[in-house]
Amino acid sequence: MEIIAAVEQFAWIGWIVLIAVFLVIEMLTLDFTFLMLSIGGVAGLISDLFGAPVWLQVVIAAAVAALLILVLRPPLLHRLRRGEDPTPTNVAALIGLSGQVIATVSSLGGQVRLSNGDIWTARADEPLDLAPGTSVRVARIDGATAFVRTAEEHRPA
Repeated sequence: MEIIAAVEQFAWIGWIVLIAVFLVIEMLTLDFTFLMLSIGGVAGLISDLFGAPVWLQVVIAAAVAALLILVLRPPLLHRLRRGEDPTPTNVAALIGLSGQVIATVSSLGGQVRLSNGDIWTARADEPLDLAPGTSVRVARIDGATAFVRTAEEHRPA
């Protein structure tokens, strides 16, 4: 019984530590999830200061956090991401990019020069060999290998 009494007496310290940990994680992730959890922790702390039992504090904290995550977080994320540039970057920007085969491309390997000037190790995404000079498009990227298909406008009849 003494342990339960000690937990109930010093629960406010646990709430403060939990709030601080959630705020630090939120500063690292910037996703509003841990901010909502920390506000739920504040609700648990306030219920502790009003004398609620520990089980009720946890229920209140969880309910407030869940409500905030479901109701407040989506519009906040929408507002935060409103000014983002929707242009794909890095590997995502290469998907659909045209290029030309410079070393025969098969399902085992080859090389292509993409329209942005990069030379990539390539594999055929289709079960056929692509001769040098063939126009291709990047279908997907897997590691440092571009999987290419013949360009739609240059397919043989």
